[in-house]
Parts: sequence; C-alpha cells; structure tokens
Amino acid sequence: MKLIVAPMLRLFFRPWVEGIENIPDEGPAILASNHLSFSDSFFLPALLKRRVTFIAKAEYFTTPGLKGKLTAAFFKGVGQLPVDRSGVRGAGEAAIRSGIAVIERGEVFGVYPEGTRSPDGKLYRGKVGGLARIALATGAPVIPVAMIDTEKIQPPGQVLPKLGIRPGIRIGRPMDFSRYQGMENDRFILRSVTDEVMYEIMRLSGQEYVDIYATAAKRQIAEAKAEAKAEAKAEAKAEAEAKAEARKSAAKTES
Repeated sequence: MKLIVAPMLRLFFRPWVEGIENIPDEGPAILASNHLSFSDSFFLPALLKRRVTFIAKAEYFTTPGLKGKLTAAFFKGVGQLPVDRSGVRGAGEAAIRSGIAVIERGEVFGVYPEGTRSPDGKLYRGKVGGLARIALATGAPVIPVAMIDTEKIQPPGQVLPKLGIRPGIRIGRPMDFSRYQGMENDRFILRSVTDEVMYEIMRLSGQEYVDIYATAAKRQIAEAKAEAKAEAKAEAKAEAEAKAEARKSAAKTES
C-alpha cells in the first residue's frame, strides 16, 4: 500500500522533507511529531524510507464506506496498530506496551505528544505518558518532527484534501534521554522530557505554543462557538419580536 500511496502523494502534493538524515538507517527510534491534520498519518509514514508504526484509533480500521475502507487498508499496509480508546487508562497502557514492543524489535515508533490534532494550527502542551515513558523505558532516541502546512490541505472536518498546497516535513536531530533511563515512573522527569521535546517541535515548526492541552483548547473553542450561536439566536429572536411589535403598533395606528 505504501508503494502506491507515496508516489501519489508526491505527484499531487510535491511534499518536501528536510533532515531525513537524522533518522537512522537501522535501530530503534521514536518519532515525536506535531499533529495538524488527519493527513499527517498519511504523509509521515508514506514519505519516510523506514517503516514508522503509529498507534491509531480503532475507528480508523472499522469506519464504514469507501473512505473508511481505504483508510483501513492504508493503515494496515504501513503497519499501524489499532487501539480501542473506549477505556482511556487501559488504552494508554496498551499503547505504551505496544510502543515498547516496537522499539524492542529495533523499529521506529511514531507518536503525537499532543494526543490529538490541533484545533487551530497552534502547538499545544505535550501529554505526560506515552512518549516519555517509552523513551525512558527503552533508552531509544527521540527524533522531533514538524509537519508543515498539512492543516491547509485538510482542515479539521474536511473530508477531501485540497490540491495546490505543498506540505513539508522537517526532522530534527535525535534527542538522547538515556540519562533518565529507568526513571519512567517519576512524573517530574516525564514532564521535563516531554516539555524538552515539545520545545524542539516548536522550534522546527515555527508554531505558536499554547501551554494548555489541545483537548482543553477544543473544549474552549466548542463552548465559545456554542455561546456565540446562542447569542446570535437570542439576537435574532429579539429582532423578530421587535419587528413583530413594530407591525402591531403600525396596525393600531392605521386603525
């Protein structure tokens, strides 16, 4: 599947890649990337020489329809691992175990430290957990990755990608956290490692950094939209009532 998708992406989008030499030709490594768009999960594993295994939502493998079937076929073809997120804690532990298993096989494991796609193109606080715990448990180097302009190709909620936009992938130098190996249960160390990686992603991507979780930002945005919608509805109702009252007054005057 990768042999089919990669040439198509290069043909239609002409993506560029910088820092490809920072990914080792062999041996374990962790790719830590920002997450701007659903299409990140296509561009990143398809355009790199080595196979990159990401943890993917189980829904990506079970969604009905043509898009669902194509997505499932691609993810299976490039070796993505489905994880059921219905139980958040259990899903997190399963993802960490899967990531450690990938690293122990000497392969490349990919992770989105923000935990979800950015709702507005900004870079959000990395979640303490998967990335740092896998890095400290295995001693594998962490390679920061910045996806560039993929949110312009496929903004949240858009099904079909836009043509005419050239996205990019900027890969940073490997980060060594072996000095903390065996300290994967120390939450302060986990936060420090995560923040250090997020800083490198910010530097590579040029994104504005917001020190809250993306899930909280999504909730705030949704609440603001709901509030604006309610205000607009109230204003429309008040305007309609005012017009109705004006018509009544005009009718009384005429009579």
